[in-house]
Amino acid sequence: MNPGGALRVTTTVASALALAVATTSCDSSGGPASGRVTIRISTFSNMGFNTSGLFEEYERLHPGITIEEDNAADEATYWQALQPKLSSGQGLGDIVSVEVGRIRTVAGSKAGMFADLSHAPGVRADSFYPWKWAQAKAKDGRVLGLGTDIGPMAVCYRKDLFRQAGLPTQRDAVGDLWAAGWERYVDVGERFQKQTEDKSLRFMDTGNGLYNAMIFGQTTSYYDSSGKLVHDSNPGVRRAYDLAARANASGMTARLQQFQTDWRKSFSAAKFATVVCPSWMLGQISQAAGPGGEGQWDIARAPAPANWGGSFLTVPENSEVRGEAEKLAAWLTDPAQQAKTFAGASAGNFPSSRTAAAGPSVAGTRSRYFSDAPVGRIFGAAAKDMPTLNIGPDQGLITNAISSGLTRVEQQGMNPDESWRQSLGEVESAIGKD
Repeated sequence: MNPGGALRVTTTVASALALAVATTSCDSSGGPASGRVTIRISTFSNMGFNTSGLFEEYERLHPGITIEEDNAADEATYWQALQPKLSSGQGLGDIVSVEVGRIRTVAGSKAGMFADLSHAPGVRADSFYPWKWAQAKAKDGRVLGLGTDIGPMAVCYRKDLFRQAGLPTQRDAVGDLWAAGWERYVDVGERFQKQTEDKSLRFMDTGNGLYNAMIFGQTTSYYDSSGKLVHDSNPGVRRAYDLAARANASGMTARLQQFQTDWRKSFSAAKFATVVCPSWMLGQISQAAGPGGEGQWDIARAPAPANWGGSFLTVPENSEVRGEAEKLAAWLTDPAQQAKTFAGASAGNFPSSRTAAAGPSVAGTRSRYFSDAPVGRIFGAAAKDMPTLNIGPDQGLITNAISSGLTRVEQQGMNPDESWRQSLGEVESAIGKD
């Protein structure tokens, strides 16, 4: 899932009477003695379960089950609030959603707190993309999270602004512009800035999204296969930083921070032409750009495969209804439900199930908003070629520190080398060195 949003809301999928009944004592199998069960699930952002009607459907199929959802719109706030519960092991509820950048904490230092879901009723390992399945695997082989969605990469672009700059507008031709790699994408940005008639326009929102695309397209970025930190010595990390810094320092960016208020408002003003675009970004763009952007935005293939984002459902070992929670987690991540979420959430929740992605209801999906782009085919093709990234427990922290360095280059004019050293210092202060 994506990191957008700043509000915290609670959605209760039950009546007060049902909740009262469901708080009765539990038997040894993990279900209430009354035969009624309340399953508490913690989510963030738009994971699509409620908006797609999946909770209501599950309750209909299982009359003794009530689902209570606690949803936080901001993943960073959600994760921060989760820390005391992870430290104490108490109050986690029955199903806990975990963003991909955090999953190695769950599958690493907190592995003993979560249930092995590899054999939960209905789970089929081969229905998931292998690289997604591997991300939640602990050292002992237990699988502690079931993938809900992924974030395969494309590039979203404004056809009208490309046309004005004398660039192709047809999506295959646009993809051909940067087919040689992300460096070519920045080259196209320089060409756009030279050719655009409106000199207030910018080629991209910020180079920080470009950095994420490059990092999440590697097998090794911050951690090697043994779990050792290599963020400061891996040339692939520095290449990604240098290219993003080049973009940020060149004047081709709108100097915006993604997901902030000014960034959202800028879409309706149409002041930049491209956004590095994982599947979930479609919801961000369509909501921010509004009706005026419909038919102006389109989607081209990315210069290289990458996955930015995606989440998991985990089940704490001490859940009082663990057996029922495992069944619900398995059902929500089943290919059929993943296809419904993709179709019903309108937020680009692309399936982590390759079975779902290959099915006609996903593969045949087109987006009217994005010029009738074949989103199922574009993102499905990107997902097939994804490398398995070695993710570590502080993946998010390191990304944030380096992204802050890129922001200093972009907004303060700081020397890229100096800002890089400062970011590495911030990482070392926070987590030390391996």
